Amino acid sequence: MNDIFISPLQNSKEYKDILSNIENIKGTLLVNGLLQPQKPNIVYSLFNDLKRQTLYIANTDLEAKKVYEDLYFYMKDKVDYLSSQDIYFYHLDAKDRNEEARKLKVLLRMISKENTVIVTSVEAILSKYVPKEVLKKSIFTYKIGDIIDVESLSKKLVNLGYERVSKIEGFGQFSVRGGIIDIFSLEYDTPIRIELFDDEIESIRTFDVFTQKSIKKIKKCTITPSREYIYPESMDESVERIKKDTNDFTDDDVHRNIDNVASSTYFEGVENYIDYMYTDENKSIFTYLKDDAIIFVNDISRLKERCENYISEFKENYKLNLERGLALKQQGNLLYHYSDLEYLIDGKKLILNMLLTKSINDFSVTSIVNFESREVPSFSGKLDILAEELNRLKYNGHKVVLATNTYDRAKKLNKELLNLGIESVLTRKRDIEIHSSQVVIVVGNITSGFRYKSIKFDVITDKEMIGSNKRAKTSKSKKFNKGQKIETFLDLNVGDYVVHENSGVGRYVGIDQLTVNGVKKDYMRVVYQGGDNLYVPIDQMDKIQKFIGADTEKVKLNKLGSSEWSKAKAKVKKEIEDMTKDLVELYAKREKIKGYKFSKDKLWQSEFETLFPYQETDDQLKAIEETKKDMESNKVMDRLICGDVGYGKTEVAIRAIFKACMDQKQVAVLVPTTILAQQHYNTFKSRFENYPIRVEVLSRFKTPKEQKQIIEDARKGLVDVIIGTHRIISKDIELPNLGLVVIDEEQRFGVKHKESLKKIKSTVDVLTLSATPIPRTLHMSLSGIRDMSVIEEPPQERYPVITYVVEGKESIIQDEIEREIARGGQVFFVYNRVERIDEMASMIQRLVPDAKIAVAHGRMTGKELENIILGFLNKEYNVLVCTTIIETGMDISNANTMIVYDADKMGLAQLYQLRGRVGRSNRQGYAYFMYEKDKVLSEIAEKRLKAIREFTEFGSGFKIAMRDLEIRGAGNILGPQQHGHMAVIGYDLYVKMLNDAIRKVKGEVVEKEIDVEVDLPVNAYIPNSYIEDEIIKIEMYKKIASIENEEDMKDIKEELEDRFSDIPKSVKALISIAYMKTLCKKLSIEKISMLKDEVMLLPLTRYKTKGKNGYKIIDELKNILEQMCMSKNQKNN
Repeated sequence: MNDIFISPLQNSKEYKDILSNIENIKGTLLVNGLLQPQKPNIVYSLFNDLKRQTLYIANTDLEAKKVYEDLYFYMKDKVDYLSSQDIYFYHLDAKDRNEEARKLKVLLRMISKENTVIVTSVEAILSKYVPKEVLKKSIFTYKIGDIIDVESLSKKLVNLGYERVSKIEGFGQFSVRGGIIDIFSLEYDTPIRIELFDDEIESIRTFDVFTQKSIKKIKKCTITPSREYIYPESMDESVERIKKDTNDFTDDDVHRNIDNVASSTYFEGVENYIDYMYTDENKSIFTYLKDDAIIFVNDISRLKERCENYISEFKENYKLNLERGLALKQQGNLLYHYSDLEYLIDGKKLILNMLLTKSINDFSVTSIVNFESREVPSFSGKLDILAEELNRLKYNGHKVVLATNTYDRAKKLNKELLNLGIESVLTRKRDIEIHSSQVVIVVGNITSGFRYKSIKFDVITDKEMIGSNKRAKTSKSKKFNKGQKIETFLDLNVGDYVVHENSGVGRYVGIDQLTVNGVKKDYMRVVYQGGDNLYVPIDQMDKIQKFIGADTEKVKLNKLGSSEWSKAKAKVKKEIEDMTKDLVELYAKREKIKGYKFSKDKLWQSEFETLFPYQETDDQLKAIEETKKDMESNKVMDRLICGDVGYGKTEVAIRAIFKACMDQKQVAVLVPTTILAQQHYNTFKSRFENYPIRVEVLSRFKTPKEQKQIIEDARKGLVDVIIGTHRIISKDIELPNLGLVVIDEEQRFGVKHKESLKKIKSTVDVLTLSATPIPRTLHMSLSGIRDMSVIEEPPQERYPVITYVVEGKESIIQDEIEREIARGGQVFFVYNRVERIDEMASMIQRLVPDAKIAVAHGRMTGKELENIILGFLNKEYNVLVCTTIIETGMDISNANTMIVYDADKMGLAQLYQLRGRVGRSNRQGYAYFMYEKDKVLSEIAEKRLKAIREFTEFGSGFKIAMRDLEIRGAGNILGPQQHGHMAVIGYDLYVKMLNDAIRKVKGEVVEKEIDVEVDLPVNAYIPNSYIEDEIIKIEMYKKIASIENEEDMKDIKEELEDRFSDIPKSVKALISIAYMKTLCKKLSIEKISMLKDEVMLLPLTRYKTKGKNGYKIIDELKNILEQMCMSKNQKNN
């Protein structure tokens, strides 16, 4: 295939020399004079011409990631990135497994038949890997018709590092339910379901982790190891070797590891024992390469220094841990040395790069190729200068490619250059010819431009043209399942609080199977105050919701048969109705007021928007779209934008502000804290840099004189954007051309400020930002009475935060803080007990004497707190010991390590939010969840710790964490009073009442729902032999209870067959009854019962049944009800 980015190289003598050298001459080739962005370009071209596997060695992880991104643009999925992992000697309880999975995927691909380019770093090529043959032997393929023994397959999977669970949530897990085996292997992005008939594979299909439903059938599947490390077959000698190296000082953790090794149990850090288990084999990454592979070294002059630094860092760490008794003698050789490289690379084609020619001692170079290249000058947005340069290049016969971030920008550039008299070819395709003196504009995402001097070929990217460069996004479409009712039951555990619509709050204690009048049924048993039991038939499950409130610790049980519950319910109902009425009235009032009508987007607007350095998410674009539409209409805007911190709400505001400024209007930005004011000021300043927009901030960090000047200028209309705390809504500040007010985190303002905000809101356009995610159900309800945009889609993560669960030992704290400070970063140390926080800080000071430590907690005055956090922002401190106050809205991009002490005392939602505070820049973020190793961990803490481990390893429980956060967010948006009501009756019932209230206020008829009671002599339940796990059983009961039509019934049957094989009769009956209930609702039938051979449909009719057994009776009844429905519909039509 011809590619405009590399086709001109075919005329380059230097490039041809490289090609012929690779094909004809053994030995090492040195290439001089290539700039950084040219190296991926050359590698891509070589791969395109030779189709040979290539290992690209960059010096650091960061450099490797940049090279990988460039190559990914050129060659999409033909390039992989092999990361390195840090070596820890201390015991890790759990670690995020995504990183390991990615690495293992690359290793597996390296030994497959396919040729690719692998980009990696010095750290990774010095590491040791499981011998290639061992990995090859551990890959299995199964196809339809194969015979499988479930027991031995389970054993095999455990040996490959898989973990057995009841329901798969992440890769590396498997589950067995009768004749169905689910496995999440690395080969695929989704898990696999193998269904057996007896012991023969009948079908293989992929399925969705969230819905657990099958996606598509496949003929065969490959099962790979789930861990990068694989145990050898016999362990006795290995264990002997390790034991030989232990002594009296060896730490207990090491002995625990030895026990694990002896039983081939996986644990974090098992790879540190690789030399004890695989003694003689070559364990270098180079053995994974094919014989004709090419090894391309990014910069040989820095390679040696980088290797030596990395090894000496490792040696220091190793010695320290040897003294602590955590490391063993052989572990000093966990890395290869620089001097080993030549021997390891043996026989592969090696290409070394250097920018400046100087001699190389360590590798014998057989040939040299010299390039002449030039950097491309930067035009920082000035088109006239770019045009001059293009004219000069055309005149000299150059081929010029202008690579833009997006096609929109390419179209615009083409038009603008034409206005300046420069013709260019605009193309969506890359496989076109380019001729001398021609300018071609094409979409291209590479880090920066370059010029090959000898062939007069130039590539100029957006980075040089406008100074920023966006990555194109790889979008994953989001799917929402309609089963919103079921979500509330995702994890109903024994002991949880539940709300029954008619009886109030009780405690769920399990499912009991009772036989009443010879009919077997499952009942949910709920205990109320005073120990009274309520048995709820499973088919009435939709009356029960899990109680989700703010503080589940303070929940009070209701008493059965008392009136307190109905009173409480009535009170809340009235309050909700009042609130809805107010909102609707306010809304109607605003509709009548004429606001300022902003003009359509100007030319500058789209130019300004291209300068946003990241790729917008779909939600973000939608929010921007809706906001602009509001501004361009003549009603007064009052839009709320919700989304988690870092989801790009600020950018929505920035674009609205820019639009307002383009119409010569002034903008006030209101924030709750001085710190946020300062952060916004910096962001706005840098975004509005090249435009005539004056941004000022009013805060206590400005002198009174400066403040006075700003206020004066604002009154004259000289200030375009003014940012500040509630100070800027005080009387003395006049903004004559005020056109837009942006309010950040409204829920954090006090009542009296809210009053003055209300006044503002009635006249100018207002955009409110809220940093709490809210539940989708609430969004749907409120969207009828409030304009809101919700940003649910997280931004493209730079690099996901790597999470560890570890014991809170001093040595670990010391190592991790030192490691972060050494790379010039900052550390959050979260400790949630104010009374002992200073002790904690002095302990850290003792462990890390060089650290500059500050302490922050909620009992300080606002001013003290702000000063400390600003100091941390300005890097005066590098460790901040604080309580969880940092979970709200702080953005400190230089802090990349977070240590949470006593993490087992916090909820998942909190940990999830805390973890989001690090890794916000282009550096790798780390989070350490620590727990104190106590003699006795309480059962609850044990459970919590297990949940944290699973959350860390497999991301399980993520939905629950999100839900807790969202409920908190719901409280923020509705205000404290409504939040209180939500706590009384639980979230689900609250939303139900809210929907009714909204319908009532809008004048829609709210029909009372009929409760249908079905009492027939038939067993309708899910037997244990069909679904064993109680939580999954409840989930299925819930799904069956929420059947609303024939379509739903079909879906459920499919899902049951898919997940648990053939449906037993009692479950079929259960499904039919649920479906019949919906038919009864349409016909206003309240009760179905049976007396001898008569079936009674009260209050309508009765008939004699012909059916002999329960199942027959049900089929007959179903047909009768369907016919009644049909004739009713015909009458109505």
